[in-house]
This record gives sequence, C-alpha cells and structure tokens, in this order.
Amino acid sequence: MLLFSANLNFLFNEVPFMEKFAEAAKAGFKYVEFMFPDGYDIQEIKDQLDENKLKLVLINLPAGNWGEGDRGLAVDPARKEEFLASVPKAIEVALKLGVPRANCLVGKVQGNYSEEEIISNLNDNIRFAAKEFEKVGLDLMIESINSFDIPGFYLNTTKQVMDIINALELPNVFLQYDIYHAEREGEKHEKLIEEYISKIGHVQIADNPGRNEPGTGIIPIKELIEKLDNVGYRGYFGLEYKPSGKTVHSLGWIKEFGKSL
Repeated sequence: MLLFSANLNFLFNEVPFMEKFAEAAKAGFKYVEFMFPDGYDIQEIKDQLDENKLKLVLINLPAGNWGEGDRGLAVDPARKEEFLASVPKAIEVALKLGVPRANCLVGKVQGNYSEEEIISNLNDNIRFAAKEFEKVGLDLMIESINSFDIPGFYLNTTKQVMDIINALELPNVFLQYDIYHAEREGEKHEKLIEEYISKIGHVQIADNPGRNEPGTGIIPIKELIEKLDNVGYRGYFGLEYKPSGKTVHSLGWIKEFGKSL
C-alpha cells in the first residue's frame, strides 16, 4: 500500500494551521508533513498529532527569515554559525514530535565567494548535520529547488544534490525527490528514478504547470508513482501541491489513480 502524506503548508488552507491536523485525519490521511515548526507551540502540535492519530513524517531544518527572502542557511559561508546552531534545534523538535527525517533547504549565497569556498562550506555543514542526526537515529534529506520558483537557490537539479550525497558517502543522507521541481528543470524522471532509487528518501508530488494536484498538468504522475513502487521505493509520497479548489475535492485523483489513503 502506498503511503500518502498531507503537506499542511499546501493543503487544507481553508482552516487555520492547528485545525489542519483534524481536517487531514477526517479526509483519511494517516501521515502529515509541514515545513517549519517555528512560531508554533510544539506541545500543541504533538497534541494534535496524538488526538488525530497522525504520524509526522517530515519537517525542514530552520531556514532563516523566510519573510525576508531566506530559503536556507547551509550554503552561504556567512551563515555558517547560524546553520550550526540550527541543527540541535531541529533535532530537539524532531525528537519531541517523533519525526524520523528533516529536509535541509540549502538556500542562496549572498556574498562574493569562490565556488570552492561555497562547496566546502556546504559539504562541511551537511556532514555536521548528518553526524548529529545519526547520533539520535534521524535521516537528513537534501532537496533541489527549480531556478524559476526560487531564483538564486543553489541546488537546482537532482544531479547537483546527488553529487553532494555521493561525495559525502554518509548513510543517513538522502535525496528528497520533488517531482514538480525536477519537471520544471526538464529532468528525465524515469532515468532519475532508475539511477538514484537507492538514495531517494522522500518524494513530493505536484503537477506542472501550476503546481496543482496530479491530473491537472502534463506530468505522468500516476506512472511515476507506480514506477517508484515497482523499483522498491517504500517511503512516503508528500502531497505538496496547491489545490485547484477545496482540498477535499482536489483529492479525487487518488481514487482515479486506483490508489487509496
């Protein structure tokens, strides 16, 4: 059975954040994910998870000031101390909420640095986070973001992420494969899946154009889900899309694809 996770930053926006857990459970979800716990009461989130019998499967590491344009801290040498300080904070939250993995948005580089300085800093930061995560049994995801949605984001393609993962050779560092972002960069999904399946730790789905639910665009998401299942992917499929209408109505594709929550 496939494991579908409701991304609470994208779905159920008809209600306030803390009410989304109940709405997800009511819709039939057993798994949820969201980007950042910052600004929320962690105990209240835990209570919502427990009350609605939901498992949290993914959060992000702190990414700086999102409202002012930050999209991660790991790549910019000027943010090194800030990134290092964010790792134990992420671990503390992950352990409290029982989430087994966290995604590291690497962000943008604002200063004038050489490519060697940037890569060295990024590798050092990923290595540090992964080692700290390993001590408590957590996995670290790394994700590429397409260059159109977030201009200046450092990792735009799956290959860029995998070059880092392969260079570091750390057992708990995985690719977060976002089908929408890969599509926007013109990547070949079947080749990507075949080549990197052993390192795909989490999958997120949305169609293109529009980043709406599957079936609204050109991506063969049904076939990609089935291919991932056939080649042995046993992780979660995060629904990180913008519903074209009310969230509950946007979930019809699951039944149409012959799947269920």
